[in-house]
Amino acid sequence: MEILDQSVAAEVANQLLEIQAIRLQPDKPFTWASGWKSPIYCDNRLSLSYPKVRSLIKENLTKSIQHYFPEVEAIAGVATAGIPQGALLANDLDIPFVYVRSKPKGHGMENMIEGKVVTGQKVVVVEDLVSTGGSSLKAVEDLRKAGFEVLGMVAIFSYGFALADENFKNANVKLIVLSHYEAMLPKAVERNYIDQTMLESLSEWRNDPENWKK
Repeated sequence: MEILDQSVAAEVANQLLEIQAIRLQPDKPFTWASGWKSPIYCDNRLSLSYPKVRSLIKENLTKSIQHYFPEVEAIAGVATAGIPQGALLANDLDIPFVYVRSKPKGHGMENMIEGKVVTGQKVVVVEDLVSTGGSSLKAVEDLRKAGFEVLGMVAIFSYGFALADENFKNANVKLIVLSHYEAMLPKAVERNYIDQTMLESLSEWRNDPENWKK
């Protein structure tokens, strides 16, 4: 995982906290589908309702693609939250857009990928959030099976798990994120969302999420 810019990482984290796209509850943790307890809930779809934040994200995702993947020919959004972000980017870059379903459409053509499939087309995948990378990399696999050349992935936010880094490395996918967990924590302290005790607990979760609070 790489980030575009440290100052951008701090500002994106700050804005996500301000609009409550990121919620922190170390004393009343959320439960993920995997069964993991989590002190953080991140819903970046909320950013779409705030023009200032939406523009900040769009502009810096566009810069990320132009810097790291200048040969891009198309954008692929991961359903569902990556679809609107991807469409905004594709429009900014004036290139084609497709999106990848989590499972094939249950009727009609039963498509996994919606949009024009062009064999060999160089595509960058867009995600809103990366946790372990499982669903994100499943989309990459589906795009590759369809004949696309996947250059890499950009995302708004990552929890920064070592497991995710390993999964992306094994899949040979370069991941660029605007912000991440470590950039968010100082901003949360600065805004008095958390105190020092909570900060320690939040740091422990990132290091061992599977066993945190067991």
